[in-house]
Amino acid sequence: MEIKSDKLLDCKGLNCPLPILKTKKAMEDLQVGQILEMHATDPGSKNDMAAWSRRTGNEIIETNEDSGVFIFFVKKTK
Repeated sequence: MEIKSDKLLDCKGLNCPLPILKTKKAMEDLQVGQILEMHATDPGSKNDMAAWSRRTGNEIIETNEDSGVFIFFVKKTK
């Protein structure tokens, strides 16, 4: 089943902490239950996003990698 995102955030080419900061800002614009799709090329983003998700309570519902691009689907829970 393909996940439909409500907003796409392109963080390709950015290094920590910018993908997390931009994700935090983008999540502020979403309503509870909406999904953000974030693309990043920083390999550290996998660990960073997992830690951010645990800290904020927002749910990473899927993570994929395609040709060096990490794709995160994050559901706003609060």
